[in-house]
Amino acid sequence: MNQPPNPEPVVGQLQTGPASSTTDWGKAPPVPEITQFLQGPQKRTFELGRAVGIFFEIMRGFRKLHFVGPCVTVFGSARFTADHQYYVQAREVGQRLARAGFTVMTGGGPGIMEAANRGAKEVGGYSVGCNIELPQEQSPNPYLDRWVTFRHFFVRKLMLVKYSYAFIAMPGGFGTVDEIFETATLIQTHKIQDFPLVLVGTEYWQPLLDFLRGRLVEAKTIDPIDASRILVTDSAVEAVQMASDAAVRQFGLTYGPKLRRRWYLWE
Repeated sequence: MNQPPNPEPVVGQLQTGPASSTTDWGKAPPVPEITQFLQGPQKRTFELGRAVGIFFEIMRGFRKLHFVGPCVTVFGSARFTADHQYYVQAREVGQRLARAGFTVMTGGGPGIMEAANRGAKEVGGYSVGCNIELPQEQSPNPYLDRWVTFRHFFVRKLMLVKYSYAFIAMPGGFGTVDEIFETATLIQTHKIQDFPLVLVGTEYWQPLLDFLRGRLVEAKTIDPIDASRILVTDSAVEAVQMASDAAVRQFGLTYGPKLRRRWYLWE
């Protein structure tokens, strides 16, 4: 018996359904179209449809974020609660970035992301988020002036990189490590300028840094300068100062007139 096809999902609209008993962070029942898309060659019409959908998802992100101003992206775990020391520190990072004139950009979810956005809002700064469709991150945190929800991780990571002059990584898990190495690779290969990549939390990140220097550098799979590009500090003040120095002194960032919105470009 032929089953009716599932309706085409709308970009940015959450797909809901019963969760399994083993559901954990990032392990939701998958969106069928995305799962199928990543399972090798498909029918040409299906792949054309997905390509068009990805194009419009990218364009939607461009239009939503075009006027957010110079950003610093803060990475970090969604799992830390408001009483955790890393949440408190990320909140201070957000405050100091906003006072320095930056828009604070995060992945838009809870935990470290919420803390950085919250800190920016508390001092009157501008706060934006690039959210992702996951069960535990299906709603943006309440401290955002502007946000976009994406279906694809690679589109989300594009937006988190495109608008930022520096990247500050608080402690986190797979997603945070993925974002750190994606950014480091773009800097290494000169796809983006030599923007600072700052890890906050020396004790947390030290084993990773030891691996880079003691294994990858020693095996010559990366150059010593590649490892040295990743900075580490325990100070929110120092992390934000590194971002400010790069944006103002190294790249000549100034506060020029605001761009005008064009309604016919979905702005």
